[in-house]
This record gives sequence, structure tokens and C-alpha cells, in this order.
Amino acid sequence: MQTVTRLAANLLIAVATAVGILAIAIPFFLNPVFVAFEQGRAEATAWTGFSEAQLRVATDAILADLVIGPPAFAVIVDGTPVLNDRERAHMRDVRTVFMGFFGAAVLLAGAAIVVARMRGGDALGRARTFGAVRAGAIGLIVGLVGLGLAAFVAFDVLFEIFHRIFFSGGSYTFDPGTERLVQLFPFRFWQETSVAVGAVAVAFAAVVAIVAGRRARDAAVGMDQGTGQIAARAR
Repeated sequence: MQTVTRLAANLLIAVATAVGILAIAIPFFLNPVFVAFEQGRAEATAWTGFSEAQLRVATDAILADLVIGPPAFAVIVDGTPVLNDRERAHMRDVRTVFMGFFGAAVLLAGAAIVVARMRGGDALGRARTFGAVRAGAIGLIVGLVGLGLAAFVAFDVLFEIFHRIFFSGGSYTFDPGTERLVQLFPFRFWQETSVAVGAVAVAFAAVVAIVAGRRARDAAVGMDQGTGQIAARAR
């Protein structure tokens, strides 16, 4: 029974670590500077017909509604709403998914901290906790590298699968010839942004894995030294 409990605790901490790293990495790309850079590479002005100033007004308002709220997504450029009703509804769905993800990250982090405290601060507890953190970081690296390799040959398939999982059918399909949402954020935008997010998350995870691995080894060494001292006193 103790083994099952310990494995469940390790799994919780590992999952919380992986989700937490993603939750830290993603906000770096929800800023106007990066979005403007990627929109330039994806030629969003050509797609939308907007000037650079108009593009910034529309995009910055959408980002603000997504990150800060309220999720109206009702920005107007030259007297015309940028997004239609379906596009605004989809962006509200996107915000719901975002808030759910970050909420889950906070809950998982809180649960992991409680479990770590319940294990105690002795060498054994620290070794197990940091070992689980390291496992979560390495698991995230492996998962992201695998997804990256798959995306290299079939990004459109993964993009479709992601939307089918989190959004209702038909709510996320838009015509790039007439609808602004996919003109503001063309396919290339999402390809390159996904690569950037994945690369930063892998870098963060590598640092976490290295630090946690060292802390786990230090705790294990301390535990071995303590055992040796007890044995020496017994003799």
C-alpha cells in the first residue's frame, strides 16, 4: 500500500512539474512584441489588408481581451468590427481553455507542495521529491521532442487534433479569404510559435531536471552518511 501511495505522490509531483513548466513558458509568447514579430514573418498585413498601425490596434486589443479580459473581442478598425460573431465565440472558447489550463497548473502545484510537505524535510523525503521533479521535467522534454518531430512532418494534423480535443466541431474552422482571425494569425504564425514555445519549455525543463537531479543526489548522499553514522555508533 505504501508503494502505491509513494508512486501516486511521485506521479502527482512529476505531472505538476511538467504542467508548471509549460505554464511558465507560455506567457512569454503572449506579449505584443513577440506576436508582432511573428505576424511580420507570417505576412499578416498582406493577409488582412491592414496597415501596420491597424494591425497593431486589432491584435493588441485581442491579446488584452485574451489575457486580461473581459473577453469581448469586439475591437473595431475604421468603424468595422474586426471579428465576426463566430470568431469572437471561438476566442472566448480559447480564453476558457487558457484559464482552465493555468487554473489546473496552480491546483497541481498546490497539491504537489502539500505532498512534498507531508513527506517531511528529511533526506529521504527530499530525495523522493526532487527525484519526482526531475522525472517530470525529463518526461516533458521527451514528450515535447516527440511532438516536435511529429509536427515537423505533420503539423497540420496535430493542429487539427488539438482543436478537436478542446473545441467543438466546426467552431474553429475559418476561411482565410474572408475571416480576419486566421488572417491576423496565419498558419505560419502558429507553426513558428509552437516551435518557440516548445524550445523554451525544453530549455526550462532541462534546467529544472539538472537542478532537481543534483538536489536529489545531495539528499541521497546525506541519507547514506546518516545511515553510516548510525551504523558506526552501533558498533
